[in-house]
Amino acid sequence: MDAFFYVIPVQIMAVVLLAAYVVVRRWLRMRSAWRSGLTAEGRCLRVYAMAHGGGDTRVRTALRHVYEFRARDGRVVRFEEEGGPGTILEGDIVTVHYADGPDVVATARPGRGGHGCAACAVLAMAGVVVLVCAVVMVALTATS
Repeated sequence: MDAFFYVIPVQIMAVVLLAAYVVVRRWLRMRSAWRSGLTAEGRCLRVYAMAHGGGDTRVRTALRHVYEFRARDGRVVRFEEEGGPGTILEGDIVTVHYADGPDVVATARPGRGGHGCAACAVLAMAGVVVLVCAVVMVALTATS
């Protein structure tokens, strides 16, 4: 039974650390696109809404945009982005910031810096959760 009280905190820590990794990785990818200095004229090909939830939970919708642009080496790159502004419609011309390479990282959102603050907040919260789980495991070891 004591193993149960060690397995659950370890699983919680694993999930929290994985979520922190995903958030930081996404932030670093977007930062590389904004800081590369490469921009291109892109076109919004499609706008659609994705609904999440339902049943007993509230329904949340998020706009998704599909963009296409031509990189400086001539390749046509198509990418999809979630959470864009509702003012961009199909056929609109946008400025795309991208980082060149074999796997092009691109965004049509302007670089605002708020994403870095959000990533730091997620890291801080993950640190608190991991610390609480570690304290619980140490306290259980001391009382055993």
